[in-house]
Amino acid sequence: MTDKKTETSEEQFEADATETKAAATEAAVETAEVEVEASEAPEAKAEEPSELEKAQAEAAEMKTRYLRSVADLENYRKRMAREKQEIIRSAAANVIESLLPVLDNMKLGLQAAENHPEAKDVTIGFKMVDDQLKRSLSEQGLEELMPNGETFDPNLHECIAHQPSADVEEDKVIQTVRAGYRLNERLIRAASVIVSSGPAATETEEAS
Repeated sequence: MTDKKTETSEEQFEADATETKAAATEAAVETAEVEVEASEAPEAKAEEPSELEKAQAEAAEMKTRYLRSVADLENYRKRMAREKQEIIRSAAANVIESLLPVLDNMKLGLQAAENHPEAKDVTIGFKMVDDQLKRSLSEQGLEELMPNGETFDPNLHECIAHQPSADVEEDKVIQTVRAGYRLNERLIRAASVIVSSGPAATETEEAS
């Protein structure tokens, strides 16, 4: 009797152990499958921006566009102002340039009148008109060029003759035959001048 009960208990123990082992194996397999599914699952999608973030981005873009438009408008205004000034200066230059012969004739007339004392009163009147005209043109930016004694500058002067001189250094202006004029730093007529060629060569120097 005792032996049969012992055998039965051993068989039951072995059966229970087999069952436990099988259950553990099955649980391990299920766990592995879950891990594989988790690793194969697609990544979670990035969160979409909220309505507030969208509104903030749109506001920033509109601000950028506004600032760009303001800058473009300011540049346009400055360009138009420059063009307007250029048109005014160009028109003034044309008018003043047409008056230069008048200034030349006025100067020649006053120089000739100095040789006639009987016309002294008339000369004084014309001299006042000449001064007033020059003053008005000077207010518009006109500058008279009378470079007597200055170094010859081909950018401002027109040499019409060279003349030897013991008093004036070589390449200096001896005489301004016709005045030049510059309007707002822009040359509108070069001064016609006679330039010194230095002291005259002596006969000994010429012979050598």
